[in-house]
Amino acid sequence: MLSQLSQLSLDTDGRYATDNELMFLQGYLKTARLRFGAYQKIQAAEAKIIEQVYQKLKAIDASLLKNGNTDLTQKWKTDTIRILRYAATALLIDDPDTFRERMLLWFQTIMRSFKAERSCNATYVVMQDVVKQFLSPQEAELFCPILEMSREILGQG
Repeated sequence: MLSQLSQLSLDTDGRYATDNELMFLQGYLKTARLRFGAYQKIQAAEAKIIEQVYQKLKAIDASLLKNGNTDLTQKWKTDTIRILRYAATALLIDDPDTFRERMLLWFQTIMRSFKAERSCNATYVVMQDVVKQFLSPQEAELFCPILEMSREILGQG
């Protein structure tokens, strides 16, 4: 949304926008209440979401949270909270492209350096299921594609 508004500002310098150029705003306004509601629910349930994802990952494969004998749980939690917050903001402002370009592609380099792709892949698969407990089906329909994009980018080996 913000990148689209910025582009609109550049494209319409000195003139009024056409109806076609304003279509993205109409689409956003149709989903704005859902986005606000989902954002607030994610914010309120953040600790529960992270804990449930953590518990499910441990049950699936405890080695996902380790590097040899080193327990990476705290680093995993910090990183996962960071991505969840940025993903929620991308949902709120309807700007997954900026999230991908400014956060995920940068963070992908870090995750690759730690060889954490397998953990990232599992994390964002599980998270998609977990957030559905906290969001309405319509809200999850808006948010889960952002989490799936996170899985695709961060989980690539």
